[in-house]
Amino acid sequence: MGRTLLLTGRPGVGKTTVIKEVVKSLGEQAGGFYTEEIRERGQRQGFRIVTLDGREAVMAHVDLRGSGRPRVSRYGVDVKAVEQVGVAALRQAVQAGQVVVVDEIGKMELLCEPFKDVVLQAVDGPETMVATGMTGAHPWVNALKARPNVAVWQVTAENRDHLAQRVLDWLAAREDWTG
Repeated sequence: MGRTLLLTGRPGVGKTTVIKEVVKSLGEQAGGFYTEEIRERGQRQGFRIVTLDGREAVMAHVDLRGSGRPRVSRYGVDVKAVEQVGVAALRQAVQAGQVVVVDEIGKMELLCEPFKDVVLQAVDGPETMVATGMTGAHPWVNALKARPNVAVWQVTAENRDHLAQRVLDWLAAREDWTG
């Protein structure tokens, strides 16, 4: 069974920055995606998924409306984008035996059932996964955090600058990703 490291912390604390630093060091040994804000005139308008091989899609935006589209806060969520880009990247990483990178396991991504399925596939399979996740209470995320093969680390302003190296050290200790 693989190992999963879940980084949690309040919004804006630096979880994605840690993930990007880890990915930069891993290069082609990693597959998956990270999320980034879409900003217009200094204001956050949404979020995009960016795969580690360069594909991207708008996952949520204030202007996404209609067609029964789910909303999280003020954002309309494009669940199909999560599946077609994010889930596809995770499946590809699992099949390739890469370190599976998921940034993030949050309310928007959890609206996509195939997303939850592929995350559990990675957690239960031989893969090593590094992910970021929401801090707040959510039944699905709480169950994930409670699994015996999932380590949960808190990202804080005090530890974020050194956390990427700590994650890389944790990965180096995993015997199942040395490819």
